[in-house]
Amino acid sequence: MQYAIQISDMQVSGNSEDSLIIYSLGSCLGLSLWDKEKKLGGMIHCLLPLSKADTAKAKINPLVYVDTGLPLLLQSMFDMGATRANLEAKIAGCASVVNANSFKIGKRNEAVARKVLWKNNILIKGEQVGGSLARTFLLNINDGTTIINPRSEALSF
Repeated sequence: MQYAIQISDMQVSGNSEDSLIIYSLGSCLGLSLWDKEKKLGGMIHCLLPLSKADTAKAKINPLVYVDTGLPLLLQSMFDMGATRANLEAKIAGCASVVNANSFKIGKRNEAVARKVLWKNNILIKGEQVGGSLARTFLLNINDGTTIINPRSEALSF
């Protein structure tokens, strides 16, 4: 089954027939985690970098923010049996799209994600960030294959 991850949402799966996908990823952060030994995967779609911008909103939905959402994705993966040493992270999005340029939200989302992953000793295996185009980001749970489009920038790793 294919699960579409909406803004401020995440999904984890251990079903080899599943895939996780984010459509129209602009300045938001799209991040996937895949445990190569357990064949578990997860994906998150965060809108903004830091929860201190609106702590009340962060309490209602911590997935809006990279600094509160990404730790929840990690914990969900660990709860399903993933181990830190086997996790592979990939990131996409963080673009400078119309009206987001002045605040550099994309660059800030990327920076916070890198910091959270670094603190958790998880390296980024692949990325396609920045630029000005919206992307589609897909993770196949079966083998961890990740596809990032549009075709002009398509990567598969």
